[in-house]
Amino acid sequence: MDKNFVGFGFGPIQSALVGYEAQCSGNFSSLTIAEVDQGLVDSVRANDSTVHINIAHADRVEPADLTELQLLNPTVEADRPALAQAVREADELATAVPSVDFYEKGIAQTLAANIDDSKPRILYACENNNYAARHLNDAIAKSGSLPANFQILNTVIGKMSGVIADCATIEELGLVRMTPGSDKAVLVEAFNAIQIDRIRLDGFARGIPVFEEKADLLPFEEAKLFGHNAIHALLGYLAAERGYSAMSDIAADSELLEIGRTAFIDECGAALIGKYAGTGDELFTPPGFRDYAEDLLIRMHNPFLQDAVARICRDPQRKLSWDDRLVGTMHLALTQGVEPLKMARGVLAALRFRQPDTEITASGVEATLREIWGTSGDGHADRIIQLVQSWVG
Repeated sequence: MDKNFVGFGFGPIQSALVGYEAQCSGNFSSLTIAEVDQGLVDSVRANDSTVHINIAHADRVEPADLTELQLLNPTVEADRPALAQAVREADELATAVPSVDFYEKGIAQTLAANIDDSKPRILYACENNNYAARHLNDAIAKSGSLPANFQILNTVIGKMSGVIADCATIEELGLVRMTPGSDKAVLVEAFNAIQIDRIRLDGFARGIPVFEEKADLLPFEEAKLFGHNAIHALLGYLAAERGYSAMSDIAADSELLEIGRTAFIDECGAALIGKYAGTGDELFTPPGFRDYAEDLLIRMHNPFLQDAVARICRDPQRKLSWDDRLVGTMHLALTQGVEPLKMARGVLAALRFRQPDTEITASGVEATLREIWGTSGDGHADRIIQLVQSWVG
């Protein structure tokens, strides 16, 4: 194939997942990335249009390169014509920006102005939002019409990744920096089993073959949020309580790992299987979900990934909201007749992390959670509060 790829945003997902897999496929003749960090753009251009990344395996870190990149800054007038031309010629595109709020800060307008019906094309929406494709469709509609042969795909990305800015960690792991002289290194795990929406464009063949299409992505989105993300947060907040700085520190803590395993399989897994067994997918069977959980538990404390506990624990207010990974998982479990006692322990740890200088009492649990939830919540709210209170003491 002779395809063209365009990405928006150049964080670890764009660089070390989508862009890297596009390059590895051998199906793309051009890789263009829109990035507003002019320092990064300049450093890549000065490095012969090459970016270095690091891939964490179970036993080592492997360096890799993205080469012949065209990085363009959409806020720079001189770069805009080339970006518009790249979008017009693109076959596959991807957004990987901090949130869907960034769609209306130039991305949707650029797509509306340059995507037409001349050929079929797809865009992978890689933001951590179950409705990212809908948000981008709506944003484009405000600036123009959406071509019939352009499909925006939701994604479920279970790949753990990050940018390492600590010089000591970079040196300790022997990481290659993004470019010579850069103070950052991209570090991602080798895992690349990513689910995407099923493509509905007749005759369209993807240039990035590793992604797996699903007719209904919602069950897998919920498995990510109420499985992977939920247990990552649970372990992160409990690790913070125990004074750990890296997720790899929990590898030697059998008690903590057992809490995570029980919560993952017997609470999250039982709830998700109860809700989605009817899909017929192996993931939503007891052995399939157990394999998924055991694999993730090992990946979460990969010593070569250097996943910081502080990163996992940031923004506890959001993670304690009614529909997010901690309380949302408890709510799902209760709707399926599962008692999420271990997840309740994670909620208490998150409350303590949120208010480190305050003793959390039973009455404080209720007051704080109801304040966070606001008008959200239903008949399970009282039971969730009771379960969290059962750990106070």
